[in-house]
Amino acid sequence: MAAFVKDANWLDWHPHPSKPRFKLPAGAVDAHCHVFGPGDVFPFAPERKYTPCDASAAQLFALRDFLGFERNVIVQATCHGADNRALCDALQKSNGKARGVATVKRSVTDEELQALHRAGVRGVRFNFVKRLVDALPFDSLREIAERVAKLGWHIVIYFEAEDLAAYFEFFTSLPTTVVVDHMGRPDVSKDAYGPEFDLFVRLMQRDNFWCKTTCPERLSRSGPEAYEDVIPFARRIVETFPDRVIWGTDWPHPNLKSHMPDDGKLVDFIPKIAITETLQRKLLVENPMRLYWPEQK
Repeated sequence: MAAFVKDANWLDWHPHPSKPRFKLPAGAVDAHCHVFGPGDVFPFAPERKYTPCDASAAQLFALRDFLGFERNVIVQATCHGADNRALCDALQKSNGKARGVATVKRSVTDEELQALHRAGVRGVRFNFVKRLVDALPFDSLREIAERVAKLGWHIVIYFEAEDLAAYFEFFTSLPTTVVVDHMGRPDVSKDAYGPEFDLFVRLMQRDNFWCKTTCPERLSRSGPEAYEDVIPFARRIVETFPDRVIWGTDWPHPNLKSHMPDDGKLVDFIPKIAITETLQRKLLVENPMRLYWPEQK
C-alpha cells in the first residue's frame, strides 16, 4: 500500500517535550488524545479534510509514561472517519490502560457496537465544527445516542461557541451523558463572565453534561505557551462543576497552524486552572475513572 503524504502545512507533534514540573496525582488520565494511522497500516478516510502525520499507539504510550499519566482516553480522529481500526488497535495494545471514543454511522449494527465495547470504546463523538464535516449530524446523533445509552456509553460533541445558541435546544434534549470538547471553543478575547460563556455555563448546569477543559493552545490569543487568557474560562468551569470536568493533552494536536505545543508545558498549565489538590484529583483521576472505568470504583 502506498504511503500517505501529509499535508504540506501540517505541523508534526513536538519531538522533545519537556518534563513537567507539575507532578500529576497517582492514577492520572490523559482523557483526550488521538492516534493517526500509521497510514500504510490504517489508511486515512477518503472523505477526510486533512492528511496528518503518523502518530502511533506506541508513540502515544511513550508520551503517557514520560509525562506521568497512567491511562489514556483515545478519541477517534476525523481523518479516520468511521473506520475505528486504528483506535481499536491502540486500545488492544494498551493492556487495559486506555478507553476509546469512536465515530460510527447510522448503519452501525448492534454486533459492531458490542465489538467496539469489548475493545474498550465507551463513547461516540459527533462533530459540529462546519469546516471539518460535510453535513451536521443531527438526525444520526439522536438515533445513535438512544442506542449507545443502553451500553452505558456517552456522547461527545465538538462545536464552536458562536453556534451554541442555535444548537442549545437540540443538545439539551439528548438522552444520555454528553461530554463537550474544549469548553465549547470559547472566544477568549471576550469576558469569561459575559453572555456568550454564560450560555455555555447554562448548558453545563444540566446534570448530564460534562466538559473537557482542554486545548488552551487552540483557544489562546496570547501566544505559544502563555495561554493566560484561557485561565478564567477554564477555572470557572472547573470550580463550578468540579465533578463533571476532565482534561487531556489533545496529542498529537491535529490541525494546529501557528505552533506545536510542548506537552510538558501543557501539563504545567493544569494547576493554573485546578488550583487545589482536591480539584486536580477530581479533574485528572476521579472524574475520568468514573466516566470511563466505572467498574473500577
